[in-house]
Amino acid sequence: MADPDAPHIMIVESRFYEDVADELLKGANGVLEAAGASFERVSVPGAFEIPAAIHMGLRSMEFYAARRRFDGYIALGCVIRGETSHYDHICGESARKLQDLACQYALALGYGILTCENKEQAWERARVDGRNKGGETARACLAMLGIKRQFHLYPR
Repeated sequence: MADPDAPHIMIVESRFYEDVADELLKGANGVLEAAGASFERVSVPGAFEIPAAIHMGLRSMEFYAARRRFDGYIALGCVIRGETSHYDHICGESARKLQDLACQYALALGYGILTCENKEQAWERARVDGRNKGGETARACLAMLGIKRQFHLYPR
């Protein structure tokens, strides 16, 4: 049985590049499990949808009191540059909105949306035996929870 005092994290993952998403999730899961944290995973089509899903998870607690509150949030995804400016819009808007949410609601947020030139760069950053950005993102989320505790904003 999970420790009720352990952090409960919402992981939102973009499934656009499924193999990269799986590896990012594997890295994040490893860190959260080692820390004794519980988590719920929400899948979205792409990186652009990640901020909306986090906002929905945050707002859901206003309407459904039986749901366990999320103590932290992890955004996982990958955007690879293509031939048009679409890449710039997706990267900029998703990062901006996640930062807006983190600042407006004092969220403990780990940002793990890879922005890469090609699939090889993405894979190197995602691989658990590489840069393990999924694990790094989970550690960032847990570190931000520590800062919330320091300022007496945790658990709520």
